[in-house]
This record gives sequence, C-alpha cells and structure tokens, in this order.
Amino acid sequence: MTTKNEGKTMSLTLRVWRQKDARSEGRLVDYKVDGVSPDMSFLEMLDVLNESLVARGEEAVAFDHDCREGICGMCSLMIDGQAHGPDKEATTCQLHMRRYKDGDTIVVEPFRARAFPVVRDLCVDRSAFDRIQQAGGFVSVNTGNACDANATLIAHDTAEKAMDAAACIGCGACVAACPNASAMLFVGAKVSQYALLPQGQPERERRALNMRAAMDAEGFGHCTNEYECEAACPKGIKVSNIARLNREFLRAIVRSE
Repeated sequence: MTTKNEGKTMSLTLRVWRQKDARSEGRLVDYKVDGVSPDMSFLEMLDVLNESLVARGEEAVAFDHDCREGICGMCSLMIDGQAHGPDKEATTCQLHMRRYKDGDTIVVEPFRARAFPVVRDLCVDRSAFDRIQQAGGFVSVNTGNACDANATLIAHDTAEKAMDAAACIGCGACVAACPNASAMLFVGAKVSQYALLPQGQPERERRALNMRAAMDAEGFGHCTNEYECEAACPKGIKVSNIARLNREFLRAIVRSE
C-alpha cells in the first residue's frame, strides 16, 4: 500500500536569517534545499538543510527545538512573517511541508521583539518570560496535601477557564505577532490560571502587581487590542485573559491602598 506523497519530493528556496551573535549584524541568506518530502515537518526540513551545510563544511543554522510534539514551544520561528507559520493553533514543529509546493521560497526568521534579543541565527533569548514567572507565577503558600477532586467545589465553567489559561506554553508567539511586542496575553494567561482557582487566592493581589511590574521592566510593549496575539497562539489562548489581567491589576491597586 502506498500513500499519495510516497516518492514525491520538492525543491525549495529558503531565505534564512543568519546572525553570528547578539552584537553582530544579521542578514537573510538564500539556500536551495532538495529532496524535501511533503511528509516532513518544518524542523525536519531544516535538519536536511543543516546536513547539507555541514557536508559542505559550512556552519549549520542554529534554531531552537526540544519535544517536536507541539508541547514545549521551543520551536518558535517566524515563517513568511507569521509566528509558527501558516497553520492555526499549531507550533512550528507541527507544520508539515505538504503546506508548500515545489519551487516555493520560504522566509525563515527569529521572533522579533526588543525583549527577545537574538542569540544566534534563529535562536532568541526568551528568559524575560522566566523572570516574569519568577515574579509571581506560582503558588508559594502551604496549601496542604492534595484533596479529593470533589472536596473543593469549583464550578465546571471556572475550572475549564483556568485549564484553558494554563495551556499557555510560553513560546512567545503572542509577542512576536503583536505590532507592539506586548506580553499581555502571556501574563494574562499566567495570572488567570491562579486568579480563577482557590489555590491562587492568598497571593492574588501580590501576583497581579508583581507580574505586571516584571513585564513592564522587561521592556515589552503595551496592548492596543490588535488581537494578533490570539490569532498566533498555538494553544488558542483567548484575549479575555488580558481583560482579566487588567481587572486583577486594578483590583490589586484598590485593595493595596
């Protein structure tokens, strides 16, 4: 039994951002990649490119990846100007080359944001997200041992909203897609997942104030309701979490006075 794609390969032109380090100037470099199967993932196609570069004695293209299963968010790339590429609610590693046709030219760049400086080629430093998390994206109080699922009454709709917010993988696509490079969707999701649940209540005000302050300190832009963040998010995080972050922030200011 054969599949319709078996034996078919493509030749593509990749325009890839090459940059030695954060202090060097970068530029787009064209590469021809042959023998690309439509069943390859985008990262597997980049592997083919790197194998050919190494075989010619050239430097491989640096790009981030880890799970390659749409879980970790490390594979964050701008592909033809779109964060993670053209597929909706999918990471770069979930993008397959059947999306393209023989002879296509694809532009591959790193995420662009002042708070995400380029480390090398397609790799950026997203440790700003880690510092925002460290400012309050956790529960530090002693909540006791785990209770039975039915011991703490939480409305189903509330639990679903909290779980939807917790689905954020912190890839940074929301920042890369936003014309202002805002991190409000990321911070909104992290604040929401705790603000909605009983376990997050003891530190509710402090969390909103500290995480918002950490976000501003990192140099992210302001939200102007462009909704590009929601459109680019591989996990479908909703902008309603930004509204909740604003409410939590205002509530914390009022209660702290």
